[in-house]
Amino acid sequence: MNTTLQDPLVGHVLDGRYRIEARIAVGGMATVYRAVDTRLDRVLALKVMHPALAGDEAFVERFIREAKAVARLDHPNVVGVFDQGTDGTYVYLAMEYVAGCTLRDVLRERGALPPRAALDILEPILAALGAAHRAGLVHRDMKPENVLMGDDGRVKVADFGLVRAVGTDTTSTSGSVLGTVSYLAPEQIEHGTADERSDVYACGVLLYEMLTGAKPHNGGTPAAVLYQHLHEDIAPPSAAVPGLAAELDELVTAMASRSPQPRPADAVAALGRLRSVRLALTDEQLDAVPPQAAAATADDDRTTVIRRTERTEPTEVINRTTRFQLPPNLIRSEDSAAPHMFRRLPRRGLIAIVTVLAVLFGTGAVVWYVGSGQFTSVPPVLALSRAQAEQKLRNAGLGVRVSEDFSETVAKDHVISTDPGPGARIRGNGTVRVVVSRGPQRTDVPQVVGKPLDQAQQAIKAAGLTPGTVTQAFNDTVPKGAVISTDPAPGTARKNGDAVAITVSRGKAVPVPNVIGSTVSDAEQKLQAAGLKAQVSSSPVFSDSVPKDSVAQQSPADGQAAQGDTVTLTVSKGQQLFKVPDVTGQDTDTAKQTLEAAGFKVTVINLFFTGKVFNESPGGGSMQPKGTTITLWAR
Repeated sequence: MNTTLQDPLVGHVLDGRYRIEARIAVGGMATVYRAVDTRLDRVLALKVMHPALAGDEAFVERFIREAKAVARLDHPNVVGVFDQGTDGTYVYLAMEYVAGCTLRDVLRERGALPPRAALDILEPILAALGAAHRAGLVHRDMKPENVLMGDDGRVKVADFGLVRAVGTDTTSTSGSVLGTVSYLAPEQIEHGTADERSDVYACGVLLYEMLTGAKPHNGGTPAAVLYQHLHEDIAPPSAAVPGLAAELDELVTAMASRSPQPRPADAVAALGRLRSVRLALTDEQLDAVPPQAAAATADDDRTTVIRRTERTEPTEVINRTTRFQLPPNLIRSEDSAAPHMFRRLPRRGLIAIVTVLAVLFGTGAVVWYVGSGQFTSVPPVLALSRAQAEQKLRNAGLGVRVSEDFSETVAKDHVISTDPGPGARIRGNGTVRVVVSRGPQRTDVPQVVGKPLDQAQQAIKAAGLTPGTVTQAFNDTVPKGAVISTDPAPGTARKNGDAVAITVSRGKAVPVPNVIGSTVSDAEQKLQAAGLKAQVSSSPVFSDSVPKDSVAQQSPADGQAAQGDTVTLTVSKGQQLFKVPDVTGQDTDTAKQTLEAAGFKVTVINLFFTGKVFNESPGGGSMQPKGTTITLWAR
């Protein structure tokens, strides 16, 4: 059953800003979600305190105070804290989202690691803790679950949720010790105090586990493990891995000393010792493959993504009212049966053991994960070469399927796109479809000279190009309607879809005779003699210069035409006539204005001085061409 679907916060926008997309993990104090900061458009991890705890003002105050302390740690190997706030009953931290797996996943899949890989992982861990120690902070809960192996190869320390200032004790208000059983320093168990050396102790246990593939203390119960922390020194890792360098034994036993004094003073000092050990080892010693390694090789890339699983060692709340000075005969072994053990126990011992186990198994575990163990993020490979992209994806544990396509912007043999895209979630063993560039797509302009226009256009389309503008030109050799040339010329490489202009032959050019003014029959004879055809328009026109029924216009006009072309002839209707206004009886000025407005010219002959028109010629009401002169007689 998908419990994410039942979580009321999934799909909710917290504090008006953080859109919660999925639940990642649930712990005893908080739930971790993958969310999107809608203001900055980035994915982050949102740690939301359980509402039941949010009602405890002292607990909330400590949660906020410690979050602010961690936010001061600006270090590339520390999971960053971006924001803290409240929304109703929800108190939250907004933190960096790291896609990848945990060191626990690596150990579970690989078993023991070669020394080089173990030191490569421990070095950034100590660098992160060193920054915290120099800032006056102690982590208190170092374990493989809190070491994140990012898809980009970075190692980050996570979950500083139990962090405290140096010099303060590690107990809760109820007198319990917070921490993870396998990695607790003896002083944390016995006195409830922790300083920088407590983190160094946990890192010594981590190094032992990476080198051997097993924890140094493996009692059948948590109580047995706690007893061994208090009373048994951690064995040198070479006891489990014969041939391991003595320098590694010394580093582990110094960091994981039962007494705090022999340990390096803090993570910075431990980091210095680690680097000295690395320099003292040969390549053969660094790359030695332990027999406990599972399907690992000396040259394994430590950034390989390993599928995350759900099994983790929880952070426990350990009741310090019971001191763990338990004699070995009270510790249950893997082979002993519970009834036999309890029959041998004194009453007081039985009560103590029952009390411890009740506390250990009755408390919630704080489990940190930054992503579903079944998924990883697709690493960015855009614009990388095909070989680089395939290597990066395979190093991430993903399959690769490659196809090719043309690109105007991405160089040949480099990645255009991936599906899923960069940063997308994908199953840990999924396949990424990669599209690699074949370079810019170029098509040669096809040879279409001499082909009819329609065939030429089809050939251009078939080549992936676009038929462009069509112009016509006379040509003595190329038949009419066939292609004379293209622009670009045939064989020229062009981008897919580019236009190709086409010039088509109009055929052989012949001179067109001027037949305007000729009778229609004469015009037809002249055109036929020139190798042209004649066609008479059905719409004659008026003409002031060409007599009626003669050719008033021709198209095309005199010039050139293709042999066999048709010349259209337009016949004249003669001059257009207009009615002459009758102006008799008007004074000469008025009459003159009236006639000129009608398009006629005017001449005035005055016989007397009265200025009245008594005659006009041509007479009023007659039909005359415009421009005709009208003579007026006045008296």
